[in-house]
Amino acid sequence: MYKCRIYSRGSTTLKMPLNAVPHQFYRGRSPDAGTAARAAAAGWDAIRFAEFSLLLLIVALQSVAADAQPAPGGPPAVGVVRAERQQITQSDEFVGRIQSIGRVALVARVSAFLEKRLFVEGAEVKKGDILYLLEQPPYQAQLDANKATVAQLEAQHTFAAQQLARSTYLLKTPAGLQQSVDQTVANERSLAAQVASAKAQLETAEINLGYTEIRAPIDGKISATDVTEGNVVSPSSGTLANLVSQDPMYVLFPVSMRLGLDLRNRYNAKGGFEAVVLKLRLPDGRIYGQDGKLDYVSPTVATNTDTMTVRAAIPNPLIPGVPADAPTRRELADGEFVTVLIEGVEPITVLAIPRAAVLSDQQGDFVYVVDAQNKAQRRPIQLGQSTPSTAVIANGLNVGELVISDGLQRVRPGEDVLPGPASPPPAVAPQTSRGGPTVRFASEPRAGQ
Repeated sequence: MYKCRIYSRGSTTLKMPLNAVPHQFYRGRSPDAGTAARAAAAGWDAIRFAEFSLLLLIVALQSVAADAQPAPGGPPAVGVVRAERQQITQSDEFVGRIQSIGRVALVARVSAFLEKRLFVEGAEVKKGDILYLLEQPPYQAQLDANKATVAQLEAQHTFAAQQLARSTYLLKTPAGLQQSVDQTVANERSLAAQVASAKAQLETAEINLGYTEIRAPIDGKISATDVTEGNVVSPSSGTLANLVSQDPMYVLFPVSMRLGLDLRNRYNAKGGFEAVVLKLRLPDGRIYGQDGKLDYVSPTVATNTDTMTVRAAIPNPLIPGVPADAPTRRELADGEFVTVLIEGVEPITVLAIPRAAVLSDQQGDFVYVVDAQNKAQRRPIQLGQSTPSTAVIANGLNVGELVISDGLQRVRPGEDVLPGPASPPPAVAPQTSRGGPTVRFASEPRAGQ
């Protein structure tokens, strides 16, 4: 018969045999058998110790698991907020590109050697500034020759006019001949035409001489030169340099047709283009200090993207305190990517709840509302323009309903809950999603503030 030791903890009871192999089994045998029995008993003691340790570990784990199970209690406590109407400012965000209003490719109008470059590459120039000076002597000589030709023909024309006057006078006397008069008339008219032609050639020579001075046609910033001094340039030589205007600038951005129709309906009754407030966010995140005005919408829609191009004009003044020789003296540059922000003129009122109260699954967005019997009810909703901290409800909720925002993990549809005031949500900086509409609530700061 085996001796056992009983261990109990809670509802668990263990019976541990003290001698799995009875020592008396070997007692009547030879001394060697007794020695072997004692050795076997020592081995069994080690095995029993290991088994005992494992059983104690199992008992401890079962006890911890039993202690962790919550005791049955009342309904779970949840935090609720009341769906209320709030004022928002609608805004839309797009990716745009800056474009200079004036863009000029400077080319030579005549063939000549390029003698001088008179501008600093990358600097701003004024309209009328001389940028390149071409070889002038050949064109100056042509101009002088044309002037001499005009003077010669004018003298001949004067003499022909005098002869015509004499012939006309003599025609009134017996000495006058009609043939002589006709001849002098033809001669005078021929010389008059030659004078006009010579003057036209003189004007052409003056124009060509003027083309040896390549001047800036607009105010703007000039690029690096593509042709250096000493080279022969001509109208077929290509572009010498590029000149782009700086102030004001255009910003162009695509707008989807759906959003374009929404913007049209939103602003038509408030003044159209004049009612739109346009701001820019620069690549470093700063809000540009100048406001823009819409001035153009493309008459066609891109068939591959279903978007139309919208353009706005925006000032680009000099940055105060920047030296005149600085490489960059203005905020906006031609070809720069920016974020376009269009803000609504007047705030509108919407139904809003904390964003943390909104859940989503395969069926869409939903919330849990607390009914009059303090039961949680699942309610599908449709979201409008929202921010990371506040959700705008387009459909599915009524003003004044209690929405669960805290303790959502303990809520089950149709079960009782213990509602209480929700904790204040953490502060979240207002953000906007690229290429789509967003909102700013009255309590949120404006962009850049």
